[in-house]
Amino acid sequence: MALNFQVVVDCNDPHTLADWWAETLEWVVEPQDEAFIRSMVEQGFATDEETTTHNGKLVWKTGAAIIPSEDQDKATGKRVLFQAVPEGKSTKNRIHLDVRLAGQDKDVVRAALEARGAKHLWTAGQGPHEWHTMADPEGNEFCIS
Repeated sequence: MALNFQVVVDCNDPHTLADWWAETLEWVVEPQDEAFIRSMVEQGFATDEETTTHNGKLVWKTGAAIIPSEDQDKATGKRVLFQAVPEGKSTKNRIHLDVRLAGQDKDVVRAALEARGAKHLWTAGQGPHEWHTMADPEGNEFCIS
């Protein structure tokens, strides 16, 4: 049996970070069902405090996900979920994303990401292969190569 998985990123502002990563990866933010959210509040299964409005839409406050653009109409399991946590990031990630640039110049991509709020942490290499380690706007590390 083949299994799918999602990557979960702890963060302070899941909706803003999901927007940032969706733009970075050319993915889309997974839509949330406003009617379902309203019905959960109306039935007492959730409260208004568990919701928020983001980009003019009612959403769950503590989570947002992104999916590949080509997978919008099917549930493939390819997903990155951003979930709100109360504490800030305090140490190096134990897992991180490696963004593969498919032939794009890593220095050009680095500059574009920095212009959108990423931070360059260091450049490293092994043999002929070189990569940049970066941090997203909330400090979560990722590499581009």
